[in-house]
Amino acid sequence: MLCAGCLAALPATASVAWPSPVPAGLVTPWAAGEYADTLRALVVGHKDRGQWSFARVLSGLLAASVRAAVGPPDDVPVVLVPVPSRPGSSRRRGYDATGTLVRGAARLLRRESYDALPGALLVSRGGVRDQKDLTASERAANLAGSMCCPAPGLRRLAGRRTRARVVLCDDVLTTGATAREAQRALGAVGLDPVAVAVVAATRRRLPAGGGAPASAHPSESAPPSLGPSQGRG
Repeated sequence: MLCAGCLAALPATASVAWPSPVPAGLVTPWAAGEYADTLRALVVGHKDRGQWSFARVLSGLLAASVRAAVGPPDDVPVVLVPVPSRPGSSRRRGYDATGTLVRGAARLLRRESYDALPGALLVSRGGVRDQKDLTASERAANLAGSMCCPAPGLRRLAGRRTRARVVLCDDVLTTGATAREAQRALGAVGLDPVAVAVVAATRRRLPAGGGAPASAHPSESAPPSLGPSQGRG
């Protein structure tokens, strides 16, 4: 469904993509490209129009963002945590779009010698409005306290890895409010993400300045332990 010319024109790397304004405390977000033209058509087709064959291409773009965020493979596992959809949205679509991309990206990264695994740790609570027409401040208020990390998923992850870097993953970065709420929910149980990785970011939120905070490369930070202390809900 994607012609050779469009496929060849897709980005091969990712860059920092701060939203503007930046939600306070947001870790560095990385995006493969701008949410426009071919990238927008791919994301919308995959997520909302049942064009699920785009998953392979989109997974590759998400993997590029993760790769840029964490650097070359090393001995520290990388856990890719999908930002959850609103309750019921995946059931209505009959398809978990973001989870599919995260699983595909993890598979691609493992082929490159990363110890990468998907971790669906986050759950979205009910009562969240559709965010399409909300401003940045309205989105932040709408999402405040809307996500949590249930203990069973944390215990399963701790049984598979004793330490890891956590990267939040989504298809699109808009205001950053959703990513910041997901980051808060993970931090509440002791899992502080090192970065946000997305397929695309909106035009005015690509790295054209705007007072984005400087940050160290995530590989310079010690990865969190995944011991029993992460088992609280």
